[in-house]
Amino acid sequence: MIVFGTDGWRGVIARDFTFDNVQIVALATAHYAIKLDKKKASVVIGYDARFLSKEFAQEAACVMASKGVVVHITDSIASTPQVSFATKQKKASVGVVITASHNPAEYNGYKLKANTGGPAFPEQIQELEAELAAIEKKRPVIKFKTYDEYVKEKLIRPFGAKESYLRYVKRKVDMPAIQKAGLKVLFDPMHGAGIHTIKDLLPKADEIHGEYNPSFGEIDHPEPMAEYLPVLMEKVKEGKYDVGLATDGDADRLGAVDEQGNFVDSHRVFMLLMKYLYEDKKKRGAVAKTIALTSMVNKYCEKHGIKLHELPIGFKHVSKLMATDKILIGGEESGGLGTIVHIPERDGVFNGMLLLEMMVKRKKKLSQLVDELDTEFGPHRYRRRDVRMTEKQKQDILKACARKPKQLGRFKVTSIDTTDGYKFFVDKGWLLIRASGTEPLLRYYAEADSLTKVNELLEEGLKMK
Repeated sequence: MIVFGTDGWRGVIARDFTFDNVQIVALATAHYAIKLDKKKASVVIGYDARFLSKEFAQEAACVMASKGVVVHITDSIASTPQVSFATKQKKASVGVVITASHNPAEYNGYKLKANTGGPAFPEQIQELEAELAAIEKKRPVIKFKTYDEYVKEKLIRPFGAKESYLRYVKRKVDMPAIQKAGLKVLFDPMHGAGIHTIKDLLPKADEIHGEYNPSFGEIDHPEPMAEYLPVLMEKVKEGKYDVGLATDGDADRLGAVDEQGNFVDSHRVFMLLMKYLYEDKKKRGAVAKTIALTSMVNKYCEKHGIKLHELPIGFKHVSKLMATDKILIGGEESGGLGTIVHIPERDGVFNGMLLLEMMVKRKKKLSQLVDELDTEFGPHRYRRRDVRMTEKQKQDILKACARKPKQLGRFKVTSIDTTDGYKFFVDKGWLLIRASGTEPLLRYYAEADSLTKVNELLEEGLKMK
């Protein structure tokens, strides 16, 4: 089954994510691109640092070229933001990234990008799925020439995605101020597509896990969450760095570590950048957040009279709003966010640079900026648990949620939001339970005014059957 989840199609390499399946999805993409631009259909394709990503990308390019679609393919590993930027810059019909983002090494995936410079909208994904369904009814034998032949015919056009992207970032962020401040920065690309990118912007920055390693070495998941960043946290503290920055497998998500080696979760990064854009850069617009993101956002928007959109999980929902409305900042709890000063796309590298700019402009350490959030909003502690289980176990738990319990242990449930999964509100806290759209597991999210309460809520969620 080829299914597009919250962020594209992903599958285990050789079992689900095969060359035959990539060919079918590429053919559907070609048909969709031709529908969008009959006379000059074009696609930008990029690929990450995973096993066979380059080969999958070239196979997809050949299938599309066989249908007369002009394919601009990156000549080396490229981050998702670089591909999104190139898709907009080249005015391509759509963009494609061969990546499984933060999934474990045995996965690969296929992301579709809109010509707006961000993820394809939900209805665009539906159109691609309709093309795919029509093809899958009777799978055709797809014939195509070699990659080199299409390059000679200029139907496939290799290009470098990195340099124009870096020039763009340098224009958008106050690089002279950051360089003058002399911050000591440690970057962890987690063996992903962000390798060397921070160093390209800040040559004096240090880097760990910057070698090409499709198995991700000692890293279980290339996801910038605390449990996967112990080495970064330890080295920031040992090396007396001012800040640690981490990006995921395709570099669209950001993780941050303060000068004391403490992980700064994505909720706080979102809050800091929202405050910086609104208070310091005087930018204006509505705010978009997925329902798993901190309630501090709600409090800030209410305080300043900012319109707030609360959305299902998946940046594609945020991206659509960013393309159709004036959005100051939009994002989700997983470390991905987009801003009004950039393309409507998550970008770990860009947001990391924006965070450095805030530290420099406010002349404060990251820990001080984080402490100010507790002063302004009160303590908001957060944890997420991902639990692998059978489909039956998953359905049993979701059925228990659907019965709408009135208590979670000692906590009275005050209201329930079913925008995406089941979000149970209690006094000064909440628990969200939802099925992952990219992996076979349930995700449990909790926020409360103490970590003890967060852990209690998670335990009560895990007991549900």
